[in-house]
Amino acid sequence: MAVPIPATTVANLRDLGGTPLADGGRVRPGLVFRSGQLDRLDPAADPAFAALGIRTILDLRTDAERAARPDRTPDGVRALAADALADKLAQAGVAPAAARLKEVLADPVRAERQLGGGKAEALFADTYRSLVSSGSARAAYRTLLLELAAPDAGPLLFHCTAGKDRTGWGTTVILTLLGADDATVEAEYLAVNAAVRRSFAPLVEGFTAQGGDPDIALSVVGVVPGYLGAALDEVATRYGGVETYVREGLGVPDEAVAVIRKRLTADG
Repeated sequence: MAVPIPATTVANLRDLGGTPLADGGRVRPGLVFRSGQLDRLDPAADPAFAALGIRTILDLRTDAERAARPDRTPDGVRALAADALADKLAQAGVAPAAARLKEVLADPVRAERQLGGGKAEALFADTYRSLVSSGSARAAYRTLLLELAAPDAGPLLFHCTAGKDRTGWGTTVILTLLGADDATVEAEYLAVNAAVRRSFAPLVEGFTAQGGDPDIALSVVGVVPGYLGAALDEVATRYGGVETYVREGLGVPDEAVAVIRKRLTADG
């Protein structure tokens, strides 16, 4: 699995490097990182982050999320925005729960009405399907892969708010392209739960203290295999597999994929 970075001002920061691949190799360390939002980032007070030498940051959040909690981008770092949920928001008129974690857990009564009885799981599964099928999501993940294939690519960090859903799907695509097997991909996807739940512990505790259903809270702030399974099923239905999804759905040429594999793969 990816290696957790002990940053003090960035939640859920992980280096995909070290993840085992099916051919016996591993993801090359120090080149691609994932995390939660960077609104509290302070490189001067966070040597673990500063040591990574990040050159590009790709923010997958909505415009509203970025406006409410803008990233604190270090000097000299390229900052790119690619709203993966823009089309989903435009279609529904409201951002999915994945982009409104604090809002949806602010009122236990409303949360029960909107998310209880398995509704939270169904809503997140629908959001994951849109991460595969919507135009804004395909553009966002195309940007992610093309940045990794760019001639001057340096260490890149991509993130959303919690670093679990939009970031989790991006990680799944990268690891699958590099040759990680299904079990490894799922293990990395689920491995963020502990860090995410720590980050949102005050929110969950406040929600449950008001009488909120803890199962609803965990469905919102955590990840489960069914969420990822919904996205993978959408890929299988529309494209037959991740390779074709990347080539035809995202429009990433085979030459770029070859560059990514060469750059990010190390011998075992």
